[in-house]
Amino acid sequence: MGLIKAATGAIGGTLKDQWKEALRCDDMGNDILMKKVTTPTGVISNKSTIIVGPGQCAIIYDNGRVIDATAEEGVYNFDSSSTPSFFAGQFGAVFKEMWERFTYDGASAKEQYVFFFNIKEIIGNKFGTPNPVPFQDWSHPIPNQMTGTMTPLRVEVKCFGKYTFKIEDPSKFMNEIAGVADIYRKDELIEQMRSEVIASFQNVLNELGNSMHKIPVLELPSQTDEIKQIMDEKVFDEPIRKRGIKLEGFVVESVTLDEESEKKIDQYELSSNANMQQGTLVGAYANAVQDAANNSNGAANGFMGIGMMNMASGGMMGGAVAGPWQQQQQQPQNSNTAQTKGNTWTCPNCNIEVAGKFCQECGSAKPEKSFCSNCGKEIAKDSKFCPECGHQK
Repeated sequence: MGLIKAATGAIGGTLKDQWKEALRCDDMGNDILMKKVTTPTGVISNKSTIIVGPGQCAIIYDNGRVIDATAEEGVYNFDSSSTPSFFAGQFGAVFKEMWERFTYDGASAKEQYVFFFNIKEIIGNKFGTPNPVPFQDWSHPIPNQMTGTMTPLRVEVKCFGKYTFKIEDPSKFMNEIAGVADIYRKDELIEQMRSEVIASFQNVLNELGNSMHKIPVLELPSQTDEIKQIMDEKVFDEPIRKRGIKLEGFVVESVTLDEESEKKIDQYELSSNANMQQGTLVGAYANAVQDAANNSNGAANGFMGIGMMNMASGGMMGGAVAGPWQQQQQQPQNSNTAQTKGNTWTCPNCNIEVAGKFCQECGSAKPEKSFCSNCGKEIAKDSKFCPECGHQK
């Protein structure tokens, strides 16, 4: 028993009257995935007409056996005396497997059906992550001072989009999902598929956020091709494929960050802007300090201007210029201190250290020094002998 394709032009010719009783399936739309069609008696009589429309696949069942199938649109005559023709189209290997699996000897014909499968791309299926999922955002890298490396900012995102799918293997679809139901609609499957699509997408997000891809979080909607390629290569949609279904298209329409992630990115941006401003000020301060140091006539005014710049910046520079400032100020101060310290003396009346010739406290004159002519030791003015060697003054 098998199918014989009708001659070209038969649609408007001699078979026209027979089509009124023909087995056919009207347009299955975007909702019906499989539909069972048979005659009122449950038996497909010899020379019956079977019409296969665009985007359809027809499988002839005879008491549990696959006796023929076609994935090519057209008009066919059912011939109970012929062998299977298998107008396979895109399902050559699939139909061969079905024939070998379901054919067995000694079966009597009790019920015969034509199962029509919708093999068009089923569009407009929405998905969305019910809870935020983690993502490594390389557009906001964080430097690791210990290792000198960068690590991505961890954020939580919600993604929404659409996907499309097709029945890739009618045999698997029938065995795993539809069985021999009179009609199987997309609504019976879509919730389970949505959960599996989201799980697959989360695996793809992990790949897109790794150190090889480094996709910025807000650029995810533009990565349609990359998402589908990774999903196919890694077979993240394997649970879906096991049912004879293949994901065809995958589009991320929107990405939203949770509140905590938005705060992280805002703080990151503020910190980055502050670091850039500080870097600019450090350069300006360094140039100003250098100019002030090189200008001997205006050094004091230059350093005063630098101090005003630091106050105007809110003290943001902190100690960034303290070193140059202090170094320039300390050099003359240290020089004067050393020079002054060498000319000081102790007033014998007030016992304070005096820098000039007269004590600023009591007005006493600086005592004249006297030295031993024998050993050179200093001798007090009122002493007659050297305290070191006893030589007479």
